[in-house]
Amino acid sequence: MRYRLTFIAGLALGYVIGTRAGRERYEQLKKSARQFAQNPAVRNTAESAAQNSRDLAGKAYHAVSDKFGEKVPAPVADRMRSLRNRGRNGEDDWGTSNT
Repeated sequence: MRYRLTFIAGLALGYVIGTRAGRERYEQLKKSARQFAQNPAVRNTAESAAQNSRDLAGKAYHAVSDKFGEKVPAPVADRMRSLRNRGRNGEDDWGTSNT
């Protein structure tokens, strides 16, 4: 019984110490990820990639719609129109103005 109690106490102590250290490391990772995401170069690159993908998706839609005509399902056509028009309203994906 004494060994079992010692084992349980050690297990509890290890759990508390481990979770505390794990939480500190998690907070460090969260802080560095936030700093990375708020970096202007990263934000500009992400927006550039998003804009390029929208342009390519529009070109792909036109190529498919030219080839298949009205056989493109309406939900797909609606989604492509919404993606194409998103960049034209003066805001980017980050909620800031393009001008």
